[in-house]
Amino acid sequence: MTQFDPGERLSIASLTDRVRRLAIGVTATAVHFLGDTAVFVGTEENAALVSQAGEISTVAIHGGGILCTTSDGKRIVTGGDDGKVVTLNAKGEVTVLATDAKRRWIDNVALHPDGAFAWSAAKTAFVRSGKGEEKTFDAPSTVGGLAFAPKGLRVAIAHYNGVTLWFPNMAAKPEFLEWAGSHLAVTFSPDNKFLVTAMHEPALHGWRLADNRHMRMSGYPGRVRSMSWSTGGKGLATSGADTVIIWPFTSKDGPMGKEPAMLAPLQARVSMVACHPKQDIMAAGYSDGTVLIIRLEDGAEILVRRNGSEAVSALAWNAKGTLLAFGTEDGDAGMLEF
Repeated sequence: MTQFDPGERLSIASLTDRVRRLAIGVTATAVHFLGDTAVFVGTEENAALVSQAGEISTVAIHGGGILCTTSDGKRIVTGGDDGKVVTLNAKGEVTVLATDAKRRWIDNVALHPDGAFAWSAAKTAFVRSGKGEEKTFDAPSTVGGLAFAPKGLRVAIAHYNGVTLWFPNMAAKPEFLEWAGSHLAVTFSPDNKFLVTAMHEPALHGWRLADNRHMRMSGYPGRVRSMSWSTGGKGLATSGADTVIIWPFTSKDGPMGKEPAMLAPLQARVSMVACHPKQDIMAAGYSDGTVLIIRLEDGAEILVRRNGSEAVSALAWNAKGTLLAFGTEDGDAGMLEF
């Protein structure tokens, strides 16, 4: 794959002059949209809410470090080193959902469409249903990632040497998917047919859930810290290389025996990916602060933010796909009406 100098992107289509710069006052580890309000979640204590008009308000959500965050577009749930699981709505209202009895760090959170949510502290995973019923599961090692299946109340719990699939409402023994190594982030494909983890080593691992067949997805120069499913679940875009790596999931075998697409090469590593919710385009942020919008069909690029700063650490579209927000490790942030 040909390497391109970042300066060459000055000649491609550019939307940099349409980006609204935002003084959010936090270093964002994530950004989520609640309607058309962008919520930048900081590393410590606070989140910044930004309206479509650019009005900024800051709200305290934890009494220390914010370790994990997720959103379903209606609410944001976060976990902190204060042992609390907290939810935030678009009005800036904060509610404590749970407090760990031992005040352990909350390492992972996940949301289910029916109102259920999950969190983990050390080896223990918790699920609270939409009706308030709480169940727990002790994993064989520290929980590395949590995800709800898109259908049914099933939770994937990533940990050392594999993933446990747990049905909190069933007495049946949880299913164990084994693969040596430390498994961190975990995600189900939108069609519920595949499960993929990001590992501590520079690789992904996947399983076809119909028969638990393995899918080795390796070749990355660095760890994969960001994953995003394209519209319809046709591909899984990932960070971790100096191009956007997109694994194909259009067939019953997923990426088995297939090469991934490699788009938007740069002399910097991809740090964040966010696929558009309705179109076959995506946004990618890089370790040098560059933000690109990329057409998946042919790799055509639009420049959103030029290089010259710390890595992009937060990137998200709103549900309509009309707003894109980003944040960087040195506290810069912006929003583009697309």
